[in-house]
Amino acid sequence: MKPTIALFVYDPKCSVQSANGIIKALGAFYNFKIFSINPLEDNFFDDVDMIAVPGGIGDANSFERAFRHNGHRVKEFVNNGGRYLGICMGAYWAGQHYLNVLDSVDAVQYITQPGTDTRRPHAKDLSVLWRNRPERMFFYDGCALAGDATKFDTIARYGNGDAMAIIQGHVGLIGCHPEADEFWYDSYSYMRGKYNSKHDLLLDFVNQLFSS
Repeated sequence: MKPTIALFVYDPKCSVQSANGIIKALGAFYNFKIFSINPLEDNFFDDVDMIAVPGGIGDANSFERAFRHNGHRVKEFVNNGGRYLGICMGAYWAGQHYLNVLDSVDAVQYITQPGTDTRRPHAKDLSVLWRNRPERMFFYDGCALAGDATKFDTIARYGNGDAMAIIQGHVGLIGCHPEADEFWYDSYSYMRGKYNSKHDLLLDFVNQLFSS
C-alpha cells in the first residue's frame, strides 16, 4: 500500500501550483489527502505518513493565519516521529520562528547570505549542486539551511556552498523548487525554453526521507 502524504494548500501563501507539482512528481508512488486552514478533526493525521507544505508567498503574518488552528497538530505529528516535507515557504516555516521542528539549524533567506550568486528574490533558473552533481533549478526567494552541518544530511547546495536541501531525522527541507512545471518557466520571458524537469530529484529526496 502506498504511503499517504497530507498536503497543505492555502493559495497563494502555499500555492496550488506548487502543490500540484508535488502531486505530479510523487503521485505514482504516494497517496495524498489535502488540508488547509480550517480546523481538523482529532484523527485527521492518524493514517498519514508525511505532512508536506509547499512553496508560496507566505510570511510571519501568513503563518499565523495558516496554522492558527492546526499548527499544534502539525508540530505534534512531527515531534512524534511523523515526516515533514517543506519546499521553499514550507521550509521556512519549519524554522525556529514558526513550527520550530529543527535541531541546531534554521531556514534563512539565501539572498542575504555571504557570497551568494544572487541578491534579488525574483524567479530564476539557479545553479545548484544536487548530490554533488550540477543542476539548474527554479528559485524564488528560497531559503538556505544554516546551522550545525553535523546535525543533518546535506542533499544539495547553492553556489556559495550553503545547504539548499537537507534531511534531518524525519524532516526534509528544500529551498528551491524541484516540483516546478514547464509553465512556471514560460511565465517569464527570460526563462522560456530553460525548463528541465526535476521531478525525479524530488521523488528521490522523498524516498530517502521515508527511509530515514
